Amino acid sequence: MSKPLILVTNDDGIVSPGIKALVEVMTKFGDVTVVAPDSPQSGMGHAITIHDPLRLQKVNVFGDVPSYQCSGTPVDCVKIAIDKIFHRKPDLCVSGINHGSNASINVIYSGTMSAAMEAAIDGIPAVGFSLLDFSFDADFKPAQVYIEKIIANVLKGGIPKDSLLNVNFPKLPSSKIKGMKICRQATAKWEEEFDERIDPNGKAYYWLTGNFVNKDQGEDTDIWALENGYVSIVPVQFDLTHYHAISYINQNWDIHEKMMDKKIDIKKS
Repeated sequence: MSKPLILVTNDDGIVSPGIKALVEVMTKFGDVTVVAPDSPQSGMGHAITIHDPLRLQKVNVFGDVPSYQCSGTPVDCVKIAIDKIFHRKPDLCVSGINHGSNASINVIYSGTMSAAMEAAIDGIPAVGFSLLDFSFDADFKPAQVYIEKIIANVLKGGIPKDSLLNVNFPKLPSSKIKGMKICRQATAKWEEEFDERIDPNGKAYYWLTGNFVNKDQGEDTDIWALENGYVSIVPVQFDLTHYHAISYINQNWDIHEKMMDKKIDIKKS
C-alpha cells in the first residue's frame, strides 16, 4: 500500500526550527511535502490573501523532502498546496511546531491552528502543534516523542469528522512530562492595552501589550494540563454555532412572526 500523503505547514516561516522538528517526525509516517510561509505569519488567524498575487517557490530546505515557500498566509499555504501541488487530497495535514502557546483563546488568533483548520474544512485530518517556548533555540525533542504517539493514533484511529486537534506541549524536559490529557479549551482571555509612543515626526504610534488572564479553575482544561506537566490535546471544530443558545433564544426571544388569521387561496397553475 502507498504511504500516507502528508502536508506540513506552519506560521513561523519555512526556516523556523519548529517546522524542521515536525518534518523530522512526519517523514517516519509517510510522503511529506512542506508548504509554508516565506516569512513569519504569527497572529494571522484565518486570514487569506485576496488583493495581492501569491508567489510559490520551490526551495531546498529539508533535503529530499519537497518544499515550497509561499508569500501568503498559513491558510493561503494550505489552499494553494491542495490546488496546485498535490495530485490528490493529502491524507493528513500537520501544522507547527509553533514557537509559543496556542492553548485556550489563543487558538482564535493562531496562524498555526488556522492552517490546520483550513485543511479540516476541506475534509483532511489535521493537527496543530505548539510548544510553550518562544525561543528560537527551543528544545523540540520532548515534543517530537509525543508527536510520534499522537500521529500514530491519528493514522490508526482517525479524527472525528469536522474536527481537528490542538496540541500544546509544556516547556519541560521529557523526564518531567507526565503524559497526555484530552482537555477542553480553558475559558480565558487577553487583557490588552496599547502602549502609545511618539515617533521622530511627532506622530503617535502604538504597540499592543497585555496579560493573559485565566479565571477558569477547572482541572479538565488545556491550561491546567500544561501548568501541571501534561501535553494538552483539545479537539476543536470550525462550526462556531453555539447550539445551546439556539434553544435559549427560541424560548426567551419574541422573534417568530405569528401567522395572520386569514385564508390564503392557492391557485394551481
